[in-house]
Amino acid sequence: MLIYILSRHSDSYSTKRLFEVAKLNGHQVRIIDHMKCELKIGFQSHIFYQGEKLKKPDYIIPRIGSSATFYGSNVLRQFEMMKVKTVVSAEGLLKSRDKLRASQNMVFNNIEVPKTYFPAPYQENFQYMINQVGGIPLIVKLLEGTQGLGVYLLENKNEAKKILEKFNLSNTHYLLQEYIAESKGTDVRAFVVGGKVVAAMKRIASEGEFRSNIHRGGRGEQVELTSAEKFLAIKTARILNLDVAGIDILQSNRGPLVLEVNSSPGLEGIEKYTDIDIAKAIVEYIESN
Repeated sequence: MLIYILSRHSDSYSTKRLFEVAKLNGHQVRIIDHMKCELKIGFQSHIFYQGEKLKKPDYIIPRIGSSATFYGSNVLRQFEMMKVKTVVSAEGLLKSRDKLRASQNMVFNNIEVPKTYFPAPYQENFQYMINQVGGIPLIVKLLEGTQGLGVYLLENKNEAKKILEKFNLSNTHYLLQEYIAESKGTDVRAFVVGGKVVAAMKRIASEGEFRSNIHRGGRGEQVELTSAEKFLAIKTARILNLDVAGIDILQSNRGPLVLEVNSSPGLEGIEKYTDIDIAKAIVEYIESN
């Protein structure tokens, strides 16, 4: 089987692990920088890479970062037009990257999320906005971002007013989200591959940090998910058209809530803390599919 890994960073842990496992299983594997791809669209559609017409692969494993979502999703769609299978569809990538769109899709399909509010442009009634998500403290999120970037905890009204005024002046689109006090500094990452949870870890924020992301200095520990949490993770990945996904869940007093969906989840942290070979699970899913 010919497999392309779409990645801008051939030396990243996740890309290297996927490459090594696929090679070990006897596949032809090539790492392609999606930002260097050019698309020919017509009766016969092709993808050119650094002047070379790419051979049609059997499968794509996208490792597309948030800063390359627009371009990467179009490259991914071109492969799909060529009838190439992929573990993350272009539509799934776009759905998951836009936090508002992801929340709308989830709630429409009866997946509970923290209370979320999307204000009108230049809304200046800050107290009204704050009240929509239950008051202070609250979370503010930019519409796109991963690894905890663009996420702020606002703990008093003056701080909230200052940040929201700044976003209004710069015409920045953002969400306000309810702060789940009982899960302070922790969440659960469920790693879904092919409609199954293959691994899960509890992520714990470092001292003085509210974000539990491993990239923000957090740590992890293996955890056994409840049946409700497993069901929620699998359903969320299916709703967003993702065969591979990291589903972040908050353990709240009213049950599990989906916090974030990552369509290009890193392997390093979860493999380290669970001792489960996630790369192997992904490659074996491709083989079975």
